[in-house]
Amino acid sequence: MRISYALGAALALGTLSSPAAFAADTSGHKASEPMSRGAYIARTADCTACHTTNDDSPFAGGLAMPTPMGDIYSTNITPDTKTGIGNYSLEDFTRVLREGVNKQGDHLYPAMPYTAYTKMTDADIKALYDYFMNEVTPVEQANKESDIPWPLSMRWPLAAWNWMFMDKGAYEPQADKSDAWNRGAYLVQGATHCSTCHTPRGLAMQEKASSEQEEGFLAGADLGGWHAFNITNDPIDGLGNWSDAEIVQYLKTGAVQDKAQAAGPMGEAVEHSFRFMSDSDLQAIATYLRSVPAVNEGVSEETSRFTQGEPTPVDVQVRGLDLDIARKQAPGASLYMGNCATCHGADGSGSPDGYYPSLYHNSVVGTTKLDNLTQVILNGVHRENNHGELLMPAFKTQLSDEEVATLVNFVTDTFGNPDAEITADEVKDIRDSGE
Repeated sequence: MRISYALGAALALGTLSSPAAFAADTSGHKASEPMSRGAYIARTADCTACHTTNDDSPFAGGLAMPTPMGDIYSTNITPDTKTGIGNYSLEDFTRVLREGVNKQGDHLYPAMPYTAYTKMTDADIKALYDYFMNEVTPVEQANKESDIPWPLSMRWPLAAWNWMFMDKGAYEPQADKSDAWNRGAYLVQGATHCSTCHTPRGLAMQEKASSEQEEGFLAGADLGGWHAFNITNDPIDGLGNWSDAEIVQYLKTGAVQDKAQAAGPMGEAVEHSFRFMSDSDLQAIATYLRSVPAVNEGVSEETSRFTQGEPTPVDVQVRGLDLDIARKQAPGASLYMGNCATCHGADGSGSPDGYYPSLYHNSVVGTTKLDNLTQVILNGVHRENNHGELLMPAFKTQLSDEEVATLVNFVTDTFGNPDAEITADEVKDIRDSGE
């Protein structure tokens, strides 16, 4: 269950031909990892991302989620009867997902995306319950109280928040849409909770839209030091120039050469959730995303962030220069050649197989929103896919805020969007957000 970072700061139509349109499709995942229906649903909901902080004790909770008022912590959802959910009935479990209220009657902070999980069917909730009660190993690990001081820690105001902003109840299929479209809508709006990160927030940190029928749905948002991009069908700012196959590939692997690579929260979503999903479910998501009304951000009328830049030889800028002179005369080129060129190439082309991505025609380099590129340089990338691991080193201990800003600005100016710029103070803020 991925972190709803933004909410933490304040507190899937034609009549379906058969119920199979909503049944979890456990085919198509890694053959080496057979899954029950409940385990598959737990993957789609990405419960691991928030509730597992130690691989030796999965789902035991303890992940700190920072808010301006103090940290809150994910809870133990193993079937331990003392510290977990071992005493929860199916009704108790359903109330958590449908209403955001635990067995003791306390309202949960909507950092737990129950506003999306409420759309899950009764059958899927029961399968998920059976999985946690019968397949997950109990772990006795006490839950941590939030660091939010009283009276801000009082939870009764969340009942009012839910009344104003939450639409409770399972997803209802649209009769004039196909089974695939409905399955995709059910997944995107519900278990995979894409809107949690990709939809803009209002003043009360509520999502401004919860479906394709509302303006701004999946139009992009800033959260937790990262930018979740516009994934509407707009050809410039969204996924309108992506094929369905590319959307499926990105969700399955976290990478589409000459377009984008997943890192941060999206990298976690690929690693823990999407790569285990069936091809039919991923295709259903692509089908649904293709129908989400386009939102154009008005930054550019002609150029997509995926098509910015071209190969540019950087080595010529420092060739033959003494190291100290190069650092003074061409600081950006010097930093790039010293820290990036070995993997990404002197001209930014990356490796032919795409393991080291090209820096031109690259989503995070071609945008004016530099949070993600800065995060990657500071904290690196480490994610698994079904073919192995993807690694990029972190440079936060080697490079100062000023050096990171110089490098980011050089990379975007050379290989991406020349209108993008970041300051050392902004780098410091991003660095601090991850500590």
